[in-house]
Amino acid sequence: MVTTLQDVNKQPANTQYIKIWKTVQAIPFGCVASYGQVADLSGLPGRARLVGKALGKVPINGWNNQKIPWFRVINSLGKISFPTGSELFMKQKKLLQDEQVVVIGNKVKMTEYQWSPDLGELLFKLEF
Repeated sequence: MVTTLQDVNKQPANTQYIKIWKTVQAIPFGCVASYGQVADLSGLPGRARLVGKALGKVPINGWNNQKIPWFRVINSLGKISFPTGSELFMKQKKLLQDEQVVVIGNKVKMTEYQWSPDLGELLFKLEF
């Protein structure tokens, strides 16, 4: 049996994925977060690889009818994780640049663009 993307989107979502998607939805326009940071803020410390897996399973319509800005998640060194020059790399780079995030080569300056949620975001936007 061949599984299509539509079939995958009909399956119930993993609760850990939902936590991750909600956290990624909270990353503001023009900011980035690392896989590990998203894992920590999702209440899943040490699960950076799970974040990558969850972003690979984002439903077509996002979560709760809101898009999931997957492209705002990069590695802890500030690099886009897709192979340089690949179609997905170019797409992520363009989406970040559309939000005024400067990408030089394959790298974003984390000190300038990394999301640092304030207390209000931690208390009222994020769910653990």
